[in-house]
Amino acid sequence: MFTGLVEEIGLVESIVKSTKSAKITIKARKVLEDVKLGDSISTNGVCLTVTSFESGKFYVDVMAETMRRSNLNGLYPGAEVNLERALRLGDRLGGHIVSGHIDGTGIIKKFEQEDNAVWINISTSPEILKYVVQKGSIAIDGVSLTVAYVDETIFKVSIIPHTKDLTTLLRKKIGDEVNLECDMIGKYIEKLLGSKEQAPIKSGIDFNFLSKNGFA
Repeated sequence: MFTGLVEEIGLVESIVKSTKSAKITIKARKVLEDVKLGDSISTNGVCLTVTSFESGKFYVDVMAETMRRSNLNGLYPGAEVNLERALRLGDRLGGHIVSGHIDGTGIIKKFEQEDNAVWINISTSPEILKYVVQKGSIAIDGVSLTVAYVDETIFKVSIIPHTKDLTTLLRKKIGDEVNLECDMIGKYIEKLLGSKEQAPIKSGIDFNFLSKNGFA
């Protein structure tokens, strides 16, 4: 689990792609301070496992499903990525609960400056937008943000100077793809309600019941 509070911006040193998967080397400092083999590090919001590390860099394997669902497929040497170590028990939850399991991607459509903040308009699919609610939380490239506006085609978030300085979001361009993870609470509620609606209703009336009560 993560909080969506980015700890540092890492730099892709290399990416070696196979048919559908990839091996990525990422330069970093802060997230390596107490790293251990097998640790999870959120990379642009994607939970990745550290398979190896050395001074100033770590290595991850990215499976085909992750490459299909995220913008990691578009990374290249020199690309910047948002990094966050996994949440520890006892840590403050300053953002929101982020699993690191991407729901899909969106496209940046517009930037709008308003005083000290910048609005970002992002378009995405109806399958993702149904979980996006005004004043709810969403993770964009691993950054925990509050949804300020949503309609049938886009949603908007507002970026303060602190977030601008510590993440890659305002270094992006119109048309860039970003990873999206919706608040998991809505997905669990939908699943539970759907299960109840689909559960078969068992009738207590069968042949034995009819026979015992003189109807057969």
